[in-house]
Amino acid sequence: MKQPSVNVGILFEPTFVFQLKGDFKAIADGQSIEDAAAVCQEKQEVKLQEGKILWRGALYDELFFEPLDQDHCSFELFDVTIGINFHWQRKENQRFQGALKVIVDEDHLTAIDVVRIEDYLTSVISSEMSASASLELLKAHAVISRSWLLAQMQKNKAINQSQAVYTASTQTKDELIRWYDREDHHLFDVCADDHCQRYQGITRASTSLVRTAIAETFGQVLMSDNEICDARFSKSCGGALEEFQYCWEDKSYSYLKAKRDSLSVTTLPDLRIEEEADRWIRTSPASYCNTTDTKILSQVLNNYDQETTDFYRWKVSYTQAELSALILKRSGIDFGDIVDLVPVQRGTSARLVKLKIIGTKRTMIIGKELEIRRTLSTSHLYSSAFVVDKSYAKDSATLPVLFDLIGAGWGHGVGLCQIGAAVMGEQGYAYDKILLHYYVDASISTLYTEK
Repeated sequence: MKQPSVNVGILFEPTFVFQLKGDFKAIADGQSIEDAAAVCQEKQEVKLQEGKILWRGALYDELFFEPLDQDHCSFELFDVTIGINFHWQRKENQRFQGALKVIVDEDHLTAIDVVRIEDYLTSVISSEMSASASLELLKAHAVISRSWLLAQMQKNKAINQSQAVYTASTQTKDELIRWYDREDHHLFDVCADDHCQRYQGITRASTSLVRTAIAETFGQVLMSDNEICDARFSKSCGGALEEFQYCWEDKSYSYLKAKRDSLSVTTLPDLRIEEEADRWIRTSPASYCNTTDTKILSQVLNNYDQETTDFYRWKVSYTQAELSALILKRSGIDFGDIVDLVPVQRGTSARLVKLKIIGTKRTMIIGKELEIRRTLSTSHLYSSAFVVDKSYAKDSATLPVLFDLIGAGWGHGVGLCQIGAAVMGEQGYAYDKILLHYYVDASISTLYTEK
Protein backbone atom coordinates (compact mmCIF):
# COMPACT_ATOMS: atom_id res chain seq x y z
CA MET A 1 0.00 0.00 0.00
CA LYS A 2 1.25 3.47 -0.91
CA GLN A 3 0.93 6.20 1.69
CA PRO A 4 -2.33 8.14 1.39
CA SER A 5 -2.82 11.90 1.43
CA VAL A 6 -4.97 13.76 3.93
CA ASN A 7 -7.18 16.85 3.50
CA VAL A 8 -6.57 19.23 6.41
CA GLY A 9 -8.84 22.23 7.01
CA ILE A 10 -6.59 25.15 7.98
CA LEU A 11 -8.36 28.49 7.72
CA PHE A 12 -12.05 29.49 7.80
CA GLU A 13 -12.68 33.11 6.83
CA PRO A 14 -14.77 35.10 4.33
CA THR A 15 -11.51 36.64 3.07
CA PHE A 16 -7.90 35.53 3.33
CA VAL A 17 -4.48 36.04 1.77
CA PHE A 18 -2.09 33.37 0.49
CA GLN A 19 1.21 33.12 -1.37
CA LEU A 20 2.71 30.24 -3.34
CA LYS A 21 6.41 29.49 -3.02
CA GLY A 22 7.78 27.37 -5.87
CA ASP A 23 6.22 26.00 -9.05
CA PHE A 24 2.50 25.21 -8.85
CA LYS A 25 -0.19 24.29 -11.33
CA ALA A 26 -3.32 26.43 -10.88
CA ILE A 27 -6.70 24.77 -11.49
CA ALA A 28 -10.03 26.63 -11.21
CA ASP A 29 -13.25 24.60 -11.39
CA GLY A 30 -11.34 21.75 -12.99
CA GLN A 31 -9.71 23.88 -15.69
CA SER A 32 -6.00 24.72 -15.77
CA ILE A 33 -5.15 28.44 -15.69
CA GLU A 34 -1.84 28.81 -17.48
CA ASP A 35 -0.71 32.21 -16.22
CA ALA A 36 -2.00 31.92 -12.66
CA ALA A 37 0.95 30.14 -11.05
CA ALA A 38 3.35 32.95 -11.87
CA VAL A 39 0.91 35.55 -10.56
CA CYS A 40 0.58 33.68 -7.27
CA GLN A 41 4.24 34.14 -6.45
CA GLU A 42 2.94 37.46 -5.08
CA LYS A 43 0.39 37.69 -2.27
CA GLN A 44 -3.11 36.84 -3.44
CA GLU A 45 -6.47 37.59 -1.86
CA VAL A 46 -9.62 35.48 -2.16
CA LYS A 47 -13.07 36.65 -1.07
CA LEU A 48 -16.48 35.08 -0.63
CA GLN A 49 -18.88 36.80 -3.02
CA GLU A 50 -22.31 35.68 -4.19
CA GLY A 51 -21.66 32.19 -2.79
CA LYS A 52 -18.49 31.78 -4.86
CA ILE A 53 -14.75 32.50 -4.63
CA LEU A 54 -13.72 35.87 -6.01
CA TRP A 55 -10.13 35.67 -7.28
CA ARG A 56 -8.39 37.86 -9.84
CA GLY A 57 -11.69 39.43 -10.85
CA ALA A 58 -13.53 36.15 -11.58
CA LEU A 59 -15.89 33.92 -9.58
CA TYR A 60 -15.19 30.20 -9.00
CA ASP A 61 -16.61 27.28 -7.04
CA GLU A 62 -13.19 25.80 -6.23
CA LEU A 63 -9.52 26.67 -6.60
CA PHE A 64 -6.72 24.12 -6.50
CA PHE A 65 -3.00 24.85 -6.55
CA GLU A 66 -0.94 21.71 -7.13
CA PRO A 67 2.83 21.72 -6.44
CA LEU A 68 5.02 20.39 -9.22
CA ASP A 69 7.60 19.27 -6.64
CA GLN A 70 6.08 17.97 -3.38
CA ASP A 71 9.37 18.18 -1.50
CA HIS A 72 10.43 21.72 -2.39
CA CYS A 73 7.23 23.71 -2.96
CA SER A 74 5.17 25.31 -0.23
CA PHE A 75 2.46 27.91 0.29
CA GLU A 76 1.84 30.47 3.01
CA LEU A 77 -1.46 31.41 4.63
CA PHE A 78 -1.64 34.71 6.48
CA ASP A 79 -3.39 35.34 9.81
CA VAL A 80 -4.31 31.74 10.61
CA THR A 81 -6.16 31.43 13.93
CA ILE A 82 -4.66 28.81 16.24
CA GLY A 83 -5.96 27.63 19.62
CA ILE A 84 -9.56 28.29 18.57
CA ASN A 85 -11.65 29.01 21.70
CA PHE A 86 -8.72 28.27 24.02
CA HIS A 87 -7.20 30.78 26.43
CA TRP A 88 -4.13 31.22 24.20
CA GLN A 89 -6.02 31.77 20.91
CA ARG A 90 -3.99 33.94 18.52
CA LYS A 91 -3.15 34.48 14.86
CA GLU A 92 0.04 33.64 13.02
CA ASN A 93 1.29 33.22 9.46
CA GLN A 94 1.86 29.57 8.53
CA ARG A 95 3.58 27.71 5.68
CA PHE A 96 2.58 24.29 4.37
CA GLN A 97 3.75 21.58 2.03
CA GLY A 98 1.31 19.94 -0.38
CA ALA A 99 -1.51 21.38 -2.48
CA LEU A 100 -3.77 24.30 -1.54
CA LYS A 101 -7.51 23.86 -2.10
CA VAL A 102 -9.97 26.70 -1.58
CA ILE A 103 -13.69 25.89 -1.28
CA VAL A 104 -16.91 27.60 -0.21
CA ASP A 105 -18.58 26.47 3.01
CA GLU A 106 -21.78 28.41 3.70
CA ASP A 107 -20.73 31.86 5.02
CA HIS A 108 -16.96 31.51 4.65
CA LEU A 109 -14.13 30.16 2.54
CA THR A 110 -12.09 27.18 3.72
CA ALA A 111 -8.41 26.72 2.92
CA ILE A 112 -7.44 23.04 2.79
CA ASP A 113 -3.96 21.53 2.66
CA VAL A 114 -3.84 18.29 0.66
CA VAL A 115 -0.66 16.70 1.97
CA ARG A 116 1.01 13.30 2.23
CA ILE A 117 0.35 11.68 5.59
CA GLU A 118 4.02 11.36 6.58
CA ASP A 119 4.63 15.06 5.81
CA TYR A 120 1.52 15.87 7.83
CA LEU A 121 2.83 13.81 10.75
CA THR A 122 6.23 15.51 10.68
CA SER A 123 4.43 18.76 11.43
CA VAL A 124 1.94 17.27 13.91
CA ILE A 125 4.71 15.85 16.06
CA SER A 126 6.45 19.22 16.12
CA SER A 127 3.17 21.10 16.71
CA GLU A 128 1.76 18.84 19.42
CA MET A 129 4.99 18.97 21.40
CA SER A 130 8.52 20.30 21.28
CA ALA A 131 10.64 19.03 18.40
CA SER A 132 13.40 18.52 20.99
CA ALA A 133 11.49 15.77 22.85
CA SER A 134 13.12 12.39 23.37
CA LEU A 135 13.25 10.08 20.35
CA GLU A 136 11.13 7.36 21.98
CA LEU A 137 8.40 9.86 22.88
CA LEU A 138 8.41 11.23 19.33
CA LYS A 139 8.21 7.73 17.87
CA ALA A 140 5.30 6.84 20.17
CA HIS A 141 3.48 10.01 19.17
CA ALA A 142 4.11 9.38 15.48
CA VAL A 143 2.40 5.99 15.76
CA ILE A 144 -0.65 7.25 17.65
CA SER A 145 -1.09 10.33 15.46
CA ARG A 146 -0.93 8.16 12.35
CA SER A 147 -3.32 5.62 13.89
CA TRP A 148 -5.84 8.22 15.02
CA LEU A 149 -5.84 9.95 11.63
CA LEU A 150 -6.33 6.79 9.58
CA ALA A 151 -8.99 5.48 11.98
CA GLN A 152 -10.94 8.74 11.66
CA MET A 153 -10.67 8.70 7.86
CA GLN A 154 -11.97 5.12 7.77
CA LYS A 155 -14.76 5.96 10.22
CA ASN A 156 -15.90 8.97 8.23
CA LYS A 157 -15.84 6.95 5.00
CA ALA A 158 -18.00 4.26 6.61
CA ILE A 159 -20.49 6.85 7.88
CA ASN A 160 -20.74 8.42 4.42
CA GLN A 161 -21.15 5.06 2.68
CA SER A 162 -23.84 3.89 5.06
CA GLN A 163 -25.68 7.21 4.65
CA ALA A 164 -26.62 6.81 8.29
CA VAL A 165 -27.64 9.89 10.23
CA TYR A 166 -24.87 10.53 12.72
CA THR A 167 -25.76 12.53 15.81
CA ALA A 168 -23.46 13.72 18.57
CA SER A 169 -26.11 14.86 21.04
CA THR A 170 -29.29 13.92 22.81
CA GLN A 171 -31.60 16.46 24.41
CA THR A 172 -34.72 16.50 26.53
CA LYS A 173 -36.37 19.22 28.58
CA ASP A 174 -34.17 18.43 31.58
CA GLU A 175 -30.98 17.04 30.03
CA LEU A 176 -28.50 17.97 27.29
CA ILE A 177 -25.81 15.41 26.45
CA ARG A 178 -23.41 16.46 23.70
CA TRP A 179 -19.98 15.29 22.66
CA TYR A 180 -17.52 16.79 20.24
CA ASP A 181 -15.71 14.60 17.75
CA ARG A 182 -14.19 15.06 14.33
CA GLU A 183 -17.43 14.15 12.54
CA ASP A 184 -18.05 17.92 12.55
CA HIS A 185 -15.86 18.00 9.43
CA HIS A 186 -17.55 16.82 6.25
CA LEU A 187 -15.64 18.80 3.59
CA PHE A 188 -12.19 17.65 4.71
CA ASP A 189 -10.67 14.86 6.79
CA VAL A 190 -9.40 16.73 9.86
CA CYS A 191 -8.86 20.28 11.05
CA ALA A 192 -5.50 21.73 12.04
CA ASP A 193 -6.38 22.70 15.62
CA ASP A 194 -6.76 20.98 18.99
CA HIS A 195 -10.23 19.76 17.99
CA CYS A 196 -8.36 17.14 15.92
CA GLN A 197 -4.55 17.29 16.05
CA ARG A 198 -2.40 20.39 16.06
CA TYR A 199 -1.01 20.83 12.57
CA GLN A 200 0.89 24.00 11.82
CA GLY A 201 2.68 22.97 8.65
CA ILE A 202 6.37 23.74 8.31
CA THR A 203 5.88 26.80 10.53
CA ARG A 204 6.98 24.69 13.50
CA ALA A 205 10.64 24.00 13.01
CA SER A 206 11.18 20.29 12.61
CA THR A 207 14.44 18.67 13.65
CA SER A 208 16.43 15.70 12.46
CA LEU A 209 15.13 13.86 15.54
CA VAL A 210 11.51 14.33 14.43
CA ARG A 211 12.36 13.18 10.93
CA THR A 212 14.13 10.15 12.41
CA ALA A 213 11.04 9.33 14.51
CA ILE A 214 8.84 9.49 11.40
CA ALA A 215 11.28 7.42 9.31
CA GLU A 216 11.73 4.72 11.97
CA THR A 217 7.95 4.30 12.39
CA PHE A 218 7.00 4.90 8.73
CA GLY A 219 3.54 3.47 8.10
CA GLN A 220 3.24 1.97 11.59
CA VAL A 221 -0.13 1.96 13.33
CA LEU A 222 -1.69 0.50 16.46
CA MET A 223 -4.05 -2.41 15.78
CA SER A 224 -6.66 -4.22 17.84
CA ASP A 225 -9.08 -6.91 16.61
CA ASN A 226 -7.83 -6.33 13.03
CA GLU A 227 -8.81 -2.67 13.13
CA ILE A 228 -6.70 0.49 13.36
CA CYS A 229 -6.94 1.87 16.90
CA ASP A 230 -8.75 5.12 17.53
CA ALA A 231 -5.66 6.26 19.41
CA ARG A 232 -6.81 9.25 21.48
CA PHE A 233 -4.41 11.32 23.58
CA SER A 234 -4.46 14.28 25.94
CA LYS A 235 -2.00 16.48 27.83
CA SER A 236 -2.34 15.05 31.36
CA CYS A 237 -4.63 12.25 32.49
CA GLY A 238 -4.29 13.39 36.11
CA GLY A 239 -3.06 9.97 37.19
CA ALA A 240 -5.90 7.79 35.82
CA LEU A 241 -6.93 6.91 32.27
CA GLU A 242 -10.47 7.56 31.09
CA GLU A 243 -12.54 5.22 28.92
CA PHE A 244 -13.80 6.24 25.48
CA GLN A 245 -17.53 5.89 26.11
CA TYR A 246 -17.51 8.45 28.91
CA CYS A 247 -16.27 11.19 26.57
CA TRP A 248 -17.83 10.38 23.19
CA GLU A 249 -20.46 7.99 21.83
CA ASP A 250 -21.44 5.02 23.98
CA LYS A 251 -18.93 2.64 22.45
CA SER A 252 -16.30 0.73 24.37
CA TYR A 253 -12.85 -0.10 22.98
CA SER A 254 -10.86 -2.95 24.50
CA TYR A 255 -7.59 -1.01 24.23
CA LEU A 256 -8.90 2.17 25.94
CA LYS A 257 -9.40 0.96 29.49
CA ALA A 258 -9.37 2.34 33.01
CA LYS A 259 -5.83 2.21 34.31
CA ARG A 260 -3.49 4.01 36.63
CA ASP A 261 -0.75 6.00 34.89
CA SER A 262 2.01 4.02 36.56
CA LEU A 263 3.78 0.70 36.23
CA SER A 264 5.04 0.60 39.81
CA VAL A 265 1.68 1.32 41.48
CA THR A 266 -1.10 -0.41 39.57
CA THR A 267 -4.09 -0.24 41.91
CA LEU A 268 -6.74 2.30 40.96
CA PRO A 269 -9.79 3.14 43.07
CA ASP A 270 -13.18 3.04 41.39
CA LEU A 271 -13.33 6.74 40.65
CA ARG A 272 -16.91 6.46 39.40
CA ILE A 273 -17.84 6.41 43.12
CA GLU A 274 -18.17 9.98 44.36
CA GLU A 275 -16.31 9.48 47.65
CA GLU A 276 -13.35 7.87 45.85
CA ALA A 277 -13.32 10.60 43.20
CA ASP A 278 -13.35 13.32 45.86
CA ARG A 279 -10.44 11.74 47.72
CA TRP A 280 -8.45 11.19 44.50
CA ILE A 281 -8.88 14.75 43.21
CA ARG A 282 -8.03 16.40 46.53
CA THR A 283 -4.75 14.47 46.83
CA SER A 284 -1.78 14.20 44.50
CA PRO A 285 -1.19 10.46 43.91
CA ALA A 286 2.00 9.23 42.31
CA SER A 287 1.84 8.74 38.54
CA TYR A 288 3.98 9.36 35.49
CA CYS A 289 2.31 12.69 34.69
CA ASN A 290 2.68 13.96 38.27
CA THR A 291 5.81 15.97 37.51
CA THR A 292 7.00 19.56 37.68
CA ASP A 293 10.28 18.83 35.87
CA THR A 294 10.59 21.77 33.46
CA LYS A 295 12.93 19.83 31.17
CA ILE A 296 10.33 17.10 30.71
CA LEU A 297 7.39 19.50 30.46
CA SER A 298 9.15 21.54 27.78
CA GLN A 299 9.24 18.41 25.60
CA VAL A 300 5.44 18.32 25.50
CA LEU A 301 4.34 21.91 26.08
CA ASN A 302 4.96 24.58 23.45
CA ASN A 303 5.48 28.17 24.57
CA TYR A 304 1.75 28.97 24.75
CA ASP A 305 1.00 25.70 26.58
CA GLN A 306 3.57 26.62 29.20
CA GLU A 307 1.42 29.63 30.08
CA THR A 308 -0.48 26.97 32.07
CA THR A 309 1.59 25.95 35.11
CA ASP A 310 -0.88 23.98 37.26
CA PHE A 311 -2.52 21.08 35.49
CA TYR A 312 -1.98 17.86 37.46
CA ARG A 313 -4.04 19.42 40.24
CA TRP A 314 -5.65 22.84 39.81
CA LYS A 315 -8.20 25.25 41.23
CA VAL A 316 -10.58 27.74 39.59
CA SER A 317 -12.79 30.09 41.62
CA TYR A 318 -15.96 31.98 40.64
CA THR A 319 -18.13 34.37 42.57
CA GLN A 320 -21.89 33.84 42.41
CA ALA A 321 -22.25 36.66 39.89
CA GLU A 322 -19.33 35.43 37.76
CA LEU A 323 -20.56 31.83 37.57
CA SER A 324 -24.18 32.75 36.85
CA ALA A 325 -23.15 35.14 34.07
CA LEU A 326 -20.65 32.65 32.64
CA ILE A 327 -23.11 29.75 32.45
CA LEU A 328 -25.74 32.01 30.86
CA LYS A 329 -23.27 33.22 28.24
CA ARG A 330 -21.78 29.82 27.45
CA SER A 331 -24.96 27.73 27.48
CA GLY A 332 -27.53 30.29 26.40
CA ILE A 333 -29.75 29.04 29.24
CA ASP A 334 -30.89 31.35 32.03
CA PHE A 335 -30.51 29.32 35.21
CA GLY A 336 -30.87 32.42 37.37
CA ASP A 337 -28.52 32.47 40.36
CA ILE A 338 -26.55 29.25 40.63
CA VAL A 339 -27.47 27.27 43.72
CA ASP A 340 -25.35 24.16 43.20
CA LEU A 341 -23.26 22.06 40.80
CA VAL A 342 -24.03 18.42 41.55
CA PRO A 343 -22.10 15.41 40.15
CA VAL A 344 -24.47 12.92 38.49
CA GLN A 345 -22.09 10.51 36.75
CA ARG A 346 -18.31 10.14 36.61
CA GLY A 347 -16.03 8.11 34.37
CA THR A 348 -13.09 5.90 35.29
CA SER A 349 -10.70 8.85 35.79
CA ALA A 350 -13.16 10.79 38.01
CA ARG A 351 -14.06 13.01 35.06
CA LEU A 352 -17.66 14.16 35.16
CA VAL A 353 -19.84 12.66 32.44
CA LYS A 354 -23.00 14.33 33.69
CA LEU A 355 -23.34 17.44 35.87
CA LYS A 356 -26.56 18.85 37.31
CA ILE A 357 -26.72 22.65 37.32
CA ILE A 358 -29.24 23.89 39.86
CA GLY A 359 -30.35 27.50 39.56
CA THR A 360 -33.08 29.65 41.03
CA LYS A 361 -34.88 29.62 37.65
CA ARG A 362 -33.89 26.32 36.07
CA THR A 363 -32.32 22.94 36.81
CA MET A 364 -30.71 20.88 34.07
CA ILE A 365 -28.21 18.05 33.57
CA ILE A 366 -25.44 18.61 31.00
CA GLY A 367 -22.72 16.34 29.59
CA LYS A 368 -20.43 14.93 28.33
CA GLU A 369 -17.02 16.05 29.55
CA LEU A 370 -16.24 18.70 26.93
CA GLU A 371 -19.70 20.23 27.15
CA ILE A 372 -19.14 20.60 30.89
CA ARG A 373 -15.70 22.12 30.35
CA ARG A 374 -17.02 24.58 27.77
CA THR A 375 -19.95 25.64 29.96
CA LEU A 376 -17.82 26.35 33.04
CA SER A 377 -15.04 28.35 31.41
CA THR A 378 -14.57 31.27 29.03
CA SER A 379 -12.50 28.86 26.89
CA HIS A 380 -12.17 25.27 28.17
CA LEU A 381 -11.88 24.15 31.78
CA TYR A 382 -8.71 22.06 32.12
CA SER A 383 -10.76 18.90 32.60
CA SER A 384 -14.11 17.71 33.94
CA ALA A 385 -12.42 15.85 36.83
CA PHE A 386 -13.32 18.29 39.58
CA VAL A 387 -15.16 18.66 42.87
CA VAL A 388 -16.94 21.80 44.05
CA ASP A 389 -16.55 23.65 47.33
CA LYS A 390 -19.14 26.33 48.07
CA SER A 391 -18.82 29.28 50.44
CA TYR A 392 -21.76 31.16 51.96
CA ALA A 393 -22.18 34.62 53.42
CA LYS A 394 -22.48 34.76 57.20
CA ASP A 395 -26.08 35.99 57.04
CA SER A 396 -27.25 33.48 54.42
CA ALA A 397 -27.00 29.73 53.96
CA THR A 398 -29.21 29.46 50.89
CA LEU A 399 -27.16 30.95 48.05
CA PRO A 400 -23.39 30.39 47.72
CA VAL A 401 -21.25 33.49 47.23
CA LEU A 402 -18.18 31.57 45.98
CA PHE A 403 -17.60 28.36 44.04
CA ASP A 404 -14.17 26.71 44.11
CA LEU A 405 -13.61 24.06 41.43
CA ILE A 406 -10.75 21.79 42.50
CA GLY A 407 -9.66 19.61 39.63
CA ALA A 408 -7.25 17.08 38.15
CA GLY A 409 -5.61 16.69 34.76
CA TRP A 410 -5.67 18.53 31.44
CA GLY A 411 -7.86 17.20 28.65
CA HIS A 412 -10.14 14.19 28.31
CA GLY A 413 -7.66 11.65 29.71
CA VAL A 414 -8.36 8.92 27.13
CA GLY A 415 -5.44 6.99 25.65
CA LEU A 416 -1.88 8.29 25.76
CA CYS A 417 -1.06 10.88 28.41
CA GLN A 418 1.51 13.12 26.71
CA ILE A 419 3.23 14.28 29.89
CA GLY A 420 3.20 10.76 31.33
CA ALA A 421 4.67 9.41 28.09
CA ALA A 422 7.40 12.08 28.22
CA VAL A 423 8.34 10.93 31.71
CA MET A 424 8.44 7.31 30.54
CA GLY A 425 10.70 8.32 27.66
CA GLU A 426 13.07 10.06 30.08
CA GLN A 427 13.10 6.93 32.23
CA GLY A 428 14.37 4.88 29.29
CA TYR A 429 11.22 3.11 28.09
CA ALA A 430 11.14 2.27 24.37
CA TYR A 431 8.28 3.62 22.27
CA ASP A 432 6.52 0.26 22.02
CA LYS A 433 6.51 -0.12 25.82
CA ILE A 434 5.09 3.40 26.15
CA LEU A 435 2.36 2.64 23.63
CA LEU A 436 1.34 -0.67 25.17
CA HIS A 437 1.11 0.95 28.61
CA TYR A 438 -1.57 3.34 27.35
CA TYR A 439 -3.28 1.09 24.77
CA VAL A 440 -4.00 -2.21 26.49
CA ASP A 441 -3.26 -5.37 24.48
CA ALA A 442 -2.87 -3.47 21.20
CA SER A 443 -0.17 -4.37 18.66
CA ILE A 444 2.00 -2.36 16.25
CA SER A 445 1.71 -3.16 12.53
CA THR A 446 3.12 -1.59 9.36
CA LEU A 447 0.27 -0.48 7.09
CA TYR A 448 2.28 0.90 4.15
CA THR A 449 5.93 1.21 3.12
CA GLU A 450 5.94 3.20 -0.14
CA LYS A 451 6.45 6.96 -0.14
